[in-house]
Amino acid sequence: MKRGGTRRAVVTGASSGIGAATVRQLRAAGWDVVGVARREDRLAALAAETGASFFVADLTRQADVDALAAHLAETGPLHAVVNNAGGAKGLDSVEGSDAADWQWMFEVNVIAVKRVISTLLPLLRDTVRAEGGGADIVTVTSIAGHVAYVGGGGYNAAKFAAHALTAVLRLELNGEPIRVIEIAPGMVHTEEFSLVRFGGDQARADAVYAEVPNPLSADDVAETIVHALGRPAHVDLDLIVVKPVAQSAPHLVAKGELRPRG
Repeated sequence: MKRGGTRRAVVTGASSGIGAATVRQLRAAGWDVVGVARREDRLAALAAETGASFFVADLTRQADVDALAAHLAETGPLHAVVNNAGGAKGLDSVEGSDAADWQWMFEVNVIAVKRVISTLLPLLRDTVRAEGGGADIVTVTSIAGHVAYVGGGGYNAAKFAAHALTAVLRLELNGEPIRVIEIAPGMVHTEEFSLVRFGGDQARADAVYAEVPNPLSADDVAETIVHALGRPAHVDLDLIVVKPVAQSAPHLVAKGELRPRG
């Protein structure tokens, strides 16, 4: 499959963290990028910094996703979709957690991803038909979608669902030149993930990363996404799990200096 010319990607959740880092790194790699999020001020600042374009949308609203698709169709071909928007709320038990938190997590981590894929996949196909070559759908899940842990509850359930959605999509697209890539990060220290999870409690959010040597950064994950998109068109990195060395599993994270035993 051939690829040539400037390629264009959509990155959701682009106003901060992994999404913003992915916009920066894709632009540095020569991509045209459309950053998508709800916060226009942050998107505008990122666009001014990187030369990316942006579109303000709430991906839990189908009308917003439809408007995004119309904007993309009017402004050029689409070669890749990076589903990065998502989040967690709470660290409570299955019994004691708030069902409203679960509903929010399924809306942003699963249903919104389904909306984006269903709505933008026809645009990816249009590009393949017009240009040849292939296209890409990248979904950022989590190791929480592969390994359950105490307190994971709704976040485990949502990310397991996102993992399953991605796996089924890959089967459904068999025979088409469209790669389906899942990036499953472990502990990533961003400015907002744990803060949102703990309802704005900064001290509790900071405690998650206290004494953990070198948790992943947003740039680490963004670099992994850009690497996967940059492979030759016939090479599909189906699933990439990326964790800091200090983390063996969601529930097993070393504190303090890493050093050999014995």
